[in-house]
Amino acid sequence: MIKKLLIANRGEIAVRIIRACAEMGITSVAVYTDADRHALHVKKADESYSLGPDSLSGYLNVHRLVNVARTAGCDAIHPGYGFLSENPEFARVCAQNGIRFVGPDAGVIQRMGDKVAAREAMIGAGVPVVPGSEGNLEDVEQAVALAAEIGYPVMLKATSGGGGRGIRRCDDEPSLRRNYERVRSEATKAFGSTEIFMEKAILNPRHIEAQVLADRHGNVIHLYERDCSIQRRHQKLVEIAPSPQLDDAQREYVGELAIRAARAVGYENAGTVEFLMDADGSFYFMEMNTRLQVEHPVTEMITGIDIVQEQIRIAAGEPLSQRQDQVTRRGFAVEFRINAEDPKNDFLPSFGRITRYFAPGGPGVRTDGAIYTGYHIPPHYDSMCAKLIVWALDWESLIRRARRALHDIGVYGVKTTIPYHLEILDSEAFRRGAFDTGYVDAHPELTGYSVRRPTRELAAVIAAAISAHKGL
Repeated sequence: MIKKLLIANRGEIAVRIIRACAEMGITSVAVYTDADRHALHVKKADESYSLGPDSLSGYLNVHRLVNVARTAGCDAIHPGYGFLSENPEFARVCAQNGIRFVGPDAGVIQRMGDKVAAREAMIGAGVPVVPGSEGNLEDVEQAVALAAEIGYPVMLKATSGGGGRGIRRCDDEPSLRRNYERVRSEATKAFGSTEIFMEKAILNPRHIEAQVLADRHGNVIHLYERDCSIQRRHQKLVEIAPSPQLDDAQREYVGELAIRAARAVGYENAGTVEFLMDADGSFYFMEMNTRLQVEHPVTEMITGIDIVQEQIRIAAGEPLSQRQDQVTRRGFAVEFRINAEDPKNDFLPSFGRITRYFAPGGPGVRTDGAIYTGYHIPPHYDSMCAKLIVWALDWESLIRRARRALHDIGVYGVKTTIPYHLEILDSEAFRRGAFDTGYVDAHPELTGYSVRRPTRELAAVIAAAISAHKGL
């Protein structure tokens, strides 16, 4: 079993992994830059090591991280998500130094990180893919010719892309010509590659993803699906498990597709196979995330399986703790990403000092966070500062409990997306469990002005009191 593990990450995911280590009797080792010297993951880890003054590149330096792990006597590294979590070179250097990488091997990461190679692998495995280019586009003229063949709108995508970056929708030839070089430029800046490909745009699809676990003994299981349709600019805001928009037959089908995809590439560890579901209920492979997902807690809440602990056991060579026929789901869970952003000001980042913070509690409520009263949110990293996860037996109860929990949580000193989430809960489409990736654009009335909004009864009392005061 792994005895000492370095977490090559920061923020709430580092805290999450540290908690898993504590329950497994594994010594946790944190790393931090100067900007993170007072971060919660540094306080909670058994040991911590500085990466120096550079706020961003410290977490992106493969050899420095591996050297810290060797110096600390670690036998494993967990990459978390973001940063180097899907970097094949990181996994390769870990292996060369005799350190277990908690994730798939470098070859699989590289193959599935290349969107064109991933499409080819899925086609070979019989997993449906979105119609598009057979490989990378050579130039804009080839893109124009292909778009005329498959029909507009189309999506230009960075071959090495991820996280919603390097994607542009094109509704006609002029927009395709305008966006072609833009996507190439974005791909170069974000991923160091100019390669892009094209897919037919599926208008307002549902974004459905399936969690898989696979060990080196040939066992592959799925842990049901998550619905990540509510997103803004390709960035997820709310995640739900299981999807309230799927029936049992669809749920079983998408789980089987995910297992087929994982087996096709010899996958090992935790991974997520992402699909688009169109209005006819057809599923199309979009990509595979070869790492832990931000939204993994909703799957844990409905299955009772600790995905991070499973990751660590798989990396240690152990078989999965459960077979597919032992995996059960119960109820619904939803995750709200609490971002330090101002939804009333086009979601402008809101960094600064947390003057007061308290997490909600009660049955079925979990908070994964990295903030505390007095903590300064640095401007160098992602704006997500906490995740609120809520579980209940049925959909209606989930909405009521989620509303209560969002009112209970308190984050003061910075603007957050909490009021925006409250407005989502109050929308008819969400209450009906009927939404797609066009949800945010279709609801411009959601502005985030509802923070601590009084009940109608209290509002009436306040209005009456104001009226009476004016009459004096």
